[in-house]
Amino acid sequence: MRLLRMYKPFTSAGLQEMVVYRVNFLFFLLGEIMKCFVMFFVWKAVFDSSDGTTIYGFTYENMVVYLFISFLSGYLTYSDGSYVIGKEILDGSIAMRMIKPVDFDMCFLFQELGGKILQVLILFVPITAGVEIYRFIITGEILFNIPLFLLFVLSMVLAYLINFFFNLSYGFLAFYLKNLWGTDIIKGVIIDFLSGATIPLAFMGGFGKVLGYLPFASLSYTPVMIYMGMYSAGEIAFYLSLQVLWLVVFIAVSKLILHLAMKRLVVHGG
Repeated sequence: MRLLRMYKPFTSAGLQEMVVYRVNFLFFLLGEIMKCFVMFFVWKAVFDSSDGTTIYGFTYENMVVYLFISFLSGYLTYSDGSYVIGKEILDGSIAMRMIKPVDFDMCFLFQELGGKILQVLILFVPITAGVEIYRFIITGEILFNIPLFLLFVLSMVLAYLINFFFNLSYGFLAFYLKNLWGTDIIKGVIIDFLSGATIPLAFMGGFGKVLGYLPFASLSYTPVMIYMGMYSAGEIAFYLSLQVLWLVVFIAVSKLILHLAMKRLVVHGG
């Protein structure tokens, strides 16, 4: 309770920022939705030109569900910590954050959670409901599985925390590089590929299996495969444990990098 009382103002600030800059939020959301529909038509063309009805175990209906749940997972677990930290280091405002009697990482986490509350309210229910209606129309059966859905939500929470502490660790590199704008764009493209958001890892054969053990698969591929019921009970337990492992690793890495970076902080601007 003490922790919540201490960081509640940061959550409120994050929510207010999302509301104030709602046009920016809506245009960003629109861009992501358009990208999702572009991928939908790309995969439709792939399946239309294929001789079989399945590709690497995915039917066309599976791929449609994968695309939209992958979009939902990627959007809700997205963290812009590296961009914010890089920007604050560049303009010097990071100094004001550091003199506050709060944990540096918790400050960012609770501020982002404020924005996530609004995103969940706007996106989560409509997209999952739409996907389930689509599955019912295609199969004639109600495929919604409450235990799998709860495990999917748990996996999404772990995916967000992994992404947050990974981006926090990456953002701390701005203490050394001073500007992360260009490398941040490259990072986003690489992670989209390695996480299975662009192409399902199952399509990559042995290479995809290797990627499945890396932290990036935990960001998108693992939650989506759990939602679709394409993992056995043993695989679900394994990949959830793997997510917890990577979360602990990135928490430790972020603490270490921050400790080292504070010794060489150079504030520009303010």
